[in-house]
Amino acid sequence: MSAELTDRLKAEARRLGFDQVGVAPAVSPPSYPRFLSWLDAGNAAGMAYLAKRAEARAHPDSLLAGIQSVVMVSFVYGRPESAEAPGPTQAKVARYARGADYHDVLWRRLERLLEWLQVECPGSRGRAVADTAPLLERDFARLAGLGWVGKNTMLIDRRLGSYTLLGALLVDVSLQPDPPHLTSHCGTCTRCLDACPTDAFTGPYQLDSRRCLSYWTIEHKGPIDEEFADKLDGWVFGCDVCQDVCPWNRKAPPGREPALAPRAEWTNPDILAWLSRDAASLTRALKGTALARAKRAGLLRNAALILGTRRERDAVPALANCLDDADPGVRAAAAWALGRIGSNDALTALRIHAGDPEPRVSAAIARALARPTPRGPFSGA
Repeated sequence: MSAELTDRLKAEARRLGFDQVGVAPAVSPPSYPRFLSWLDAGNAAGMAYLAKRAEARAHPDSLLAGIQSVVMVSFVYGRPESAEAPGPTQAKVARYARGADYHDVLWRRLERLLEWLQVECPGSRGRAVADTAPLLERDFARLAGLGWVGKNTMLIDRRLGSYTLLGALLVDVSLQPDPPHLTSHCGTCTRCLDACPTDAFTGPYQLDSRRCLSYWTIEHKGPIDEEFADKLDGWVFGCDVCQDVCPWNRKAPPGREPALAPRAEWTNPDILAWLSRDAASLTRALKGTALARAKRAGLLRNAALILGTRRERDAVPALANCLDDADPGVRAAAAWALGRIGSNDALTALRIHAGDPEPRVSAAIARALARPTPRGPFSGA
């Protein structure tokens, strides 16, 4: 019965649109000790919630009492990239965030899969998990046979590559587990490690969030450290570099889920337009997307830094207006950007706002005014 039920459950998962499905036993995840060491080394940066719920990741029974099986599923979300380079006021958004919020997409499908199982097994219990619960998803995906964890810490499948979103259905039903994926197919390749624009990998399988653009542009709150202010490499939300260069993604199929298809407004968006957009309007536009994680303040902060790095003179009026923004992180980023541009109108705006009541902002303005006048042509001039 277990094997037959498992086969039918997998068929239902595929009918619901999942690209992969596998079953792992409800065990302590093998990489849990390594996860604790990673936390102890400070690699989680400002993501204090990871340490706060670290013990819950020791076993999935912390999420569902009586759990027996972990059903792992995935959606492919990649699409062929345009060869056209973004314009001077455009920025890059990680591929997974260009469509609908993947959390909602996964949750809805997993809940439907659970409803199907509860019809087959009356009285059974389950819980859908999509990235927000304390579960080491990649461990269970490997245990369920969905792929191996590559040197860039991403789950990779030989056919589907790594542009996949993982979800889990925790159930108190005994299902037939799949053979775990025991081999790695990265070989001697280090392209992901070598290509990282901020050297966030301290070695194979070792990511330091304190240097990762995805951390700085999404998870970090407040002003971005001076060390990384000019290193966003055009990424306003997330970063795909370590996946873009992975050989296993060269021939990976495109995603099939319509809800995850990239929307024009989030594919190479015009970040200068963001700076001038009404706050309420931009916040509403972010609703229902993964970009809402960074919120309006985080996105405008990132946008200002990118425009400043490019010395985009056409952005000076919008950046000057941002010096009056309600969020101090946005004001500090605008000050940095105006100082980096260094035109007369940019410096005038900084002097007018030199008395900002927020110490972090006034310090940013002082540093911007003290910076030597940049040389070379402006972008957009």
